[in-house]
Amino acid sequence: MKRKIENKLLEWKNKSSDRKPLLLYGARQVGKTYILREFGRRFYKNVVYINLETNTAVSSYFDENIAPAKIIRYLEATVNEEIQPEHTLIILDEIQSCERALTSLKYFCEEAPEYHIAAAGSLLGVAINRKQYSFPVGKVDSMTLYPLDFEEFMWALGEEMLCYEIHSCYIEMKPLVDGLHKKAIDTYRLYLIVGGLPAAVLNFTKNGKLLDVPSVQNEIISNYIADMAKYASNSDSVKIRACYNSIPAQLGKDNRKFQYKVVQKGGTATIFGASIEWLLMAGVVIKCQKTDQGTDPISVYSDLSSFKLYMSDVGLLVMKSGISHQTILSGGDNIFMGALTENYVASQIVAKGDNLHYWESDYSAEVDFVIQRNGEIYAIEVKSGEHTKSKSLNLFIEKYKPTYAIRLSLKNFGETDKIKSIPLYAAYCI
Repeated sequence: MKRKIENKLLEWKNKSSDRKPLLLYGARQVGKTYILREFGRRFYKNVVYINLETNTAVSSYFDENIAPAKIIRYLEATVNEEIQPEHTLIILDEIQSCERALTSLKYFCEEAPEYHIAAAGSLLGVAINRKQYSFPVGKVDSMTLYPLDFEEFMWALGEEMLCYEIHSCYIEMKPLVDGLHKKAIDTYRLYLIVGGLPAAVLNFTKNGKLLDVPSVQNEIISNYIADMAKYASNSDSVKIRACYNSIPAQLGKDNRKFQYKVVQKGGTATIFGASIEWLLMAGVVIKCQKTDQGTDPISVYSDLSSFKLYMSDVGLLVMKSGISHQTILSGGDNIFMGALTENYVASQIVAKGDNLHYWESDYSAEVDFVIQRNGEIYAIEVKSGEHTKSKSLNLFIEKYKPTYAIRLSLKNFGETDKIKSIPLYAAYCI
């Protein structure tokens, strides 16, 4: 599967002087191992791949002396091939299972920057926080891999030309021809069900059927639950699971703000705050913080006590919520579609590297997403259907005059009253 992060990886490879060892973050099952191995296969003469969780013999190499020269000799002996600076990609997978291997990246940065090393791990952020690793601050380059966004999903389906037409219409803000507009909406609805986790996408692309997708997604969630038990104490894992399982109910409320009492009667931030941080570090949820202002800088005006939580993959939310595939495919009138659509948009925006905020005014007006890029403010309103009337976005525009005011819905591209109308399937273009 073609992934956009390949371009960033290539930029990292081609750095002439300031390239550092790479740490690739991301939730389990987003394709970290695959993308690194595929990148190595395409752009290097050879790849040395080591899984530090399963290959305990190699893990033991890092127990004592972690000088780069010694580690390179041991790795060459293990794989029985020469590791050539600039021409060999060394992949250290599941690096969270070996603290000294993570520490060694500092010395590779300082003493042997000519070696290309990329490290990845499931729940890397959680493990580092839990075990208080000696993290190589300032000595690594970091990237985060997310589930496939909608454009990558279309690539997987062989719809590159449709992507091109959508992007062209976005740039020129002109309507997409009706036939392609309908096709894009139908594909978007498929994406809501399948989501962007590679295993689910691969299953769907093989046979074009949705029947087996929920079982793939259920297995992924089971792996998430297993990780909660592995990387947390028994009492903490119970709280983490409770918070994660409550997300469909949280989003199903009229007010989608996360409420601890929905997790458990009498629940508070003191009881569940650490559990939410665990889910964020694991990369399995997305946080959208409330902001009281719509001016630069947005983050300064955040209300840290008010936020929404979305699932990092919209397909998992469909599976967990139990909403029927037929309802989604037919565009049926279902109250949960609003929450599902918001979750979809959140995942598309976060995949671009943006932090999410929502704006609320005296509990009477709300703009779904407010983001800031290079000092420019984007106000984004989300509608699950074609009904686009809303006083909140107009109020926000009048009060703060954002650089961009965007309404996402099932309507075609257009622009009226200083508001850009963008189809939901083009959210990745923003």
